[in-house]
Amino acid sequence: MLIQLDFESKEPIYLQLIHQIIEGIAKGQLKPGEDLPSVRSLASDIGVNLHTVNKSYQQLKQEGFILIHRQKGVVVNPEGVPSATTAYIKQLSHKLRPLISESICREMDEQAFLNVCSDLYKEFMTERQGN
Repeated sequence: MLIQLDFESKEPIYLQLIHQIIEGIAKGQLKPGEDLPSVRSLASDIGVNLHTVNKSYQQLKQEGFILIHRQKGVVVNPEGVPSATTAYIKQLSHKLRPLISESICREMDEQAFLNVCSDLYKEFMTERQGN
């Protein structure tokens, strides 16, 4: 999986990294049990501070996407990502609120918003099935 960061983006680097790793898992580019680079190695490869990578990995670990072993290193959770819970759905709703608000302010109707979501979902599932 190729990590591409936008150093000019308003989104913090650690979040970009988190989002790209989660996207890689969702699309099937990163398989359960697959090794990820060490903090030091990934930081060197993508040209960021190792604390940035460590912050990303720690959050991914906390959310159940990866496991960090002292001897084995970093791996995609071999048992898969935990299923959506009520707490996750609440968090998702919280994250969607500003996107929906902005879409309404920009006079985007509900169907157009849902079409964007549906198209992205289908794209991910298509890539996942191709892997």
